[in-house]
Amino acid sequence: MSKGILLVNLGSPNSPSVPDVRRFLNEFLMDGRVIDVAWPLRRLLVGLILINRPKASGHAYEQIWTKDGSPLVVTSKHVQAALQKRMTLPVELGMRYQNPSIESAVKSLAAKGVSDALLIPLFPHYAMSSYETAVVRVREMAAKFAPRMKVTVQPPYYNSPDFITALVASAADFLKQDHDHLLFSYHGIPERHLRKSDPTGCHCLKVENCCEVVSSAHAVCYRAQCFATTAAFVKLAGVPKEKYSVSFQSRLGRDPWLKPYTDYELVRLAQEGKKRMLVICPAFVSDCLETIEEIGMRGCEDFLAATGKEFTRIPCMNEHPLWVSALENMATTFLKKP
Repeated sequence: MSKGILLVNLGSPNSPSVPDVRRFLNEFLMDGRVIDVAWPLRRLLVGLILINRPKASGHAYEQIWTKDGSPLVVTSKHVQAALQKRMTLPVELGMRYQNPSIESAVKSLAAKGVSDALLIPLFPHYAMSSYETAVVRVREMAAKFAPRMKVTVQPPYYNSPDFITALVASAADFLKQDHDHLLFSYHGIPERHLRKSDPTGCHCLKVENCCEVVSSAHAVCYRAQCFATTAAFVKLAGVPKEKYSVSFQSRLGRDPWLKPYTDYELVRLAQEGKKRMLVICPAFVSDCLETIEEIGMRGCEDFLAATGKEFTRIPCMNEHPLWVSALENMATTFLKKP
């Protein structure tokens, strides 16, 4: 069996133009694992969002766009190239939404004779709106365009030693700076997604301190996995308990999302006397709109406006050598399997 690697990230618009942003948002928001309501209602909700959101999002994308394109896509391509240099088997990259597409990546692997592919979702934590939808899409494309290709999925690696080591190493220089507080800002999800993903049907957000009580639900619980990442990070980095906290960003709509909300926390922490803030976003392996613009620009403005003095966004791992090494170890482990 000829083996290959498929990296999958979320994706970006093809450009910051309003038509391209509208096309991206439509594909993203019409995914039933992102807005998980019946199709007619989803179509109505997305239609309303697309009236004004593309213009505002296009402006945000313009602020972070590089000469080579979207930071998320550019960085992901660089990581693919770096991993390819270390591997003899083919490494392809696909985006769940827009380009380069998962379809094109699957076709490319098949054309190279790959019959056994390792899918590595570039999402460390399990969530139906990121990890799960990427896996489902790859399986759909493989069944359609490469029906004889076996797809093996890399499990969430939110607390794997390689991932945590790379994450801490990428943040090390920033942690040496004088700071009053380190905020772990994870991408948020609706609370209902936790309940839907809970295989027990009776644990997530139903048991007191549910993330601290051992349960099989944690294998697919985004919230518990975010807390596990934080615990592993602070232990390795030696961050005192009183000097960090966790929050969740990027909420959409009026339904309750995971709390506390990052934008509220930045204001609260500043007003409580935390004047020098570090923010890290461990749910993202590559910098993107949510890290550069939402946290690095708007989050900074909110913090300073609330009497904060210094704000530093810790970049994602991006192309850090230890992150590439972590991916290489995943691929090598897969290669050794019969």
